[in-house]
Amino acid sequence: MKVIQLLPALNSGGVERGTLDLARALVHAGHESIVISSGGRLVKQLEMEGSRHITLPVHKKSLTSLCQVRPLRRLIRDLQPDILHLRSRVPAWLTYLAWKKLDPKTRPRLVSTAHGLYSINRYSAIMARTEQVIAISDCVKRYLLDNYSSDLRAEPQVIYRGVDTREFSPELPVPADWQETTLGEFPELRDRRWLLLPGRLTRWKGQEDFIHMIAELTGSGGDGKYQDIQGIILGGAEKNKEHYADELQALASELGVRDRITFTGHRSDIREWYRQSTLVYNLSKTPEPFGRTVIEAAAMGTPIIGYDIGGPAESLRACFPDGLVENGNREQLLATTRRLLAQTGAARLSPELPPEFSPKLSPELPSEFTLDHMVARTLALYQQLLAEGANTGKSSTGN
Repeated sequence: MKVIQLLPALNSGGVERGTLDLARALVHAGHESIVISSGGRLVKQLEMEGSRHITLPVHKKSLTSLCQVRPLRRLIRDLQPDILHLRSRVPAWLTYLAWKKLDPKTRPRLVSTAHGLYSINRYSAIMARTEQVIAISDCVKRYLLDNYSSDLRAEPQVIYRGVDTREFSPELPVPADWQETTLGEFPELRDRRWLLLPGRLTRWKGQEDFIHMIAELTGSGGDGKYQDIQGIILGGAEKNKEHYADELQALASELGVRDRITFTGHRSDIREWYRQSTLVYNLSKTPEPFGRTVIEAAAMGTPIIGYDIGGPAESLRACFPDGLVENGNREQLLATTRRLLAQTGAARLSPELPPEFSPKLSPELPSEFTLDHMVARTLALYQQLLAEGANTGKSSTGN
């Protein structure tokens, strides 16, 4: 097969990671992989891994972007791909307008991946108008059926985003000097159990609830049982929202636990933070389409606690249902944390549990949440669409 994926840019993020993962797998399987975007820092990696990149300005949410429709149509005719895979709304509109005027008997099959819970409007509806939509979770599938049923040509296929278990594995050795280097940078972490909340700093990601929980566990107003706990907030603030990081630090100071909260900023070594943590948290308070931090932590064998809402709850229910907490319920969050801390070998700090109580406490990552499964399902979907096109002699007529 020859597959073209289209997205706005190749800088960072879940969409970009999914694009590179699939491109790499296509090359390894002997297919031809092409990515069209406006460029970015990941282009070099993409090309080193065997894909071809074509730079086009398919990223601007502007009427001027419509000037790219004809060049894109010419490019599709020249390249003659089997599959066009759309991953974002602006390139989806441009590609759809280019694609629908191609000969239905010979044009490529049109696929999209719905990576988000898009705003409900005509602009977003384009992600549902392809010949087959991939939803990255049941949460996203239900959202599409509830809000875009008139645009869908087929029922969305759920293919979970997958974690690369060759990259996220507790069997991999810890990089040399990682621990000492990290403790040198953050000396307050030494000889403490780490409670980790990864994610960018934004109001609905639950950092405030996390800080209040740490205060209950370790502060002067807490019960005093957990003096070896250190809370870690891993992630940077969004552009133009750096003030929120200051607000979080002010809250920690106000609650008397500024020394009990470590703010790491953005990190590229998150695997090791998962590995070294006692518990990992996903406390998003508004629905998200998926829970990548949940499955990455599960792959590393670290228990996860998260609010029961959206895609992260779906991932958590599959990997570690004991960690589910009612959305926004701080009392239940605290109680679940205490219970799991006890079960991870801290019975001496929790006399309500007998010393012999030592249940198995390790998440299990179902195969549906692995990169290999995601790739296999996606390639099978491509093959199915191509077989259907061969049987009918054409692809579906565009609206």
